[in-house]
Parts: sequence; C-alpha cells; structure tokens
Amino acid sequence: MGLIREFLAEIDEKWKPIGGEPIILQVIGSAALMLQCDYERGTKDGDVLEAKDGPPTIKEQLISLAGKESDLYKQFRVYIDVVNTAILFLPQQPVFYPLPSLPLKNFRIEVLDIGDVVLSKLKRYNSDDKNDIRAMADRKLLDHDRLIARFEAAADWFSMDARAADVPRYLKNLHAVERDILGLPPSAVELPPECMPD
Repeated sequence: MGLIREFLAEIDEKWKPIGGEPIILQVIGSAALMLQCDYERGTKDGDVLEAKDGPPTIKEQLISLAGKESDLYKQFRVYIDVVNTAILFLPQQPVFYPLPSLPLKNFRIEVLDIGDVVLSKLKRYNSDDKNDIRAMADRKLLDHDRLIARFEAAADWFSMDARAADVPRYLKNLHAVERDILGLPPSAVELPPECMPD
C-alpha cells in the first residue's frame, strides 16, 4: 500500500468525527510525491496544509493523533506537520488533485501537483529536496517549461510583500536544478523589480 497511504488510513481509522466530514486534507512535500507515483523514501513528516476554513479542532486532533509524540509516529516513524500556506514558495493558486485511489471515511485527500512540489522545494533545497527533484526528473514527471512558468507566477506573488527579498535565492536554486538535474542551461527568468537586490 505504501507507508504514507497506510499512515493516512490509520489516521482515518482512529479519527473521532467532529461534524462536517469528510474533511479535505491537502498533502504537500515528499508525501505528495509518494502518493502520486512509484516513489518511496524515508521521511520524518507527512506535511498537510492547514485547513483554510476548518475549525481549530481539526488541527488539534490531527496533531494529537499523528503528531511528533503520538503513538502513530512511534508505529510509522512519520508524523503530521500542519503547514501554513504562506510559508511555501508557490503561486497564489497552487494546483491540487484529488486522490480517489485512497478512499477514506473521514477525509478526502488532495495532493499538490508534482511540479508545484518541486517548486516549493526550491526554498529550502537541501539534499532530500534534491533527491526528490531528481527522482521526479528521472521518472519524466517534471515538465521544465511548466516549472519555469510556475516559478514566474510564484515570484510575482512573493513580490507583493517582504518575501520578495528571498526570491533571488530561489532563482539560484532553480538554476542549480536546471544545470545539475535536468542538464539544461539556466533560464532567463525576469524577476519583478521588487525581487531584485538593491
């Protein structure tokens, strides 16, 4: 079944309904990659985006059931990390797909588009991120032209506030992906003026 699928199924099994189920869980990061293709790697967390309109009790029960100190963490060595959308390097409208292959009673799982997961990994870009991106490229699941278009959309969105200062670093990481993973020359991405260093 796959570790992440088993983990989510256990959360579903142990969930105490609060009303309004099924709850949409939007999965990001490497967990989203593993739910969409034949890719498995060790991971410490299964990132889930914070529910936009859900009551705090959703987050509280998720953390109680499957957070860092939970029994499920001890069983699977994976925990739920509830993430605020604002910290992710993504366009204003990230792309999520339903995952009907994982039918649950209390949740509907949506997974972040593979290209958008790769884009979000340009912020941290550590060795796990590089391995994830390389795995997607090796499986021909990373569309370069679309990645550039989504990068430009995310840069435009980040240019609206203080996050603009970080975008040149993400562009440097994008160029590293192009050079080291895709074997391509760096794209001539024109950043919004707000993202340019003084």
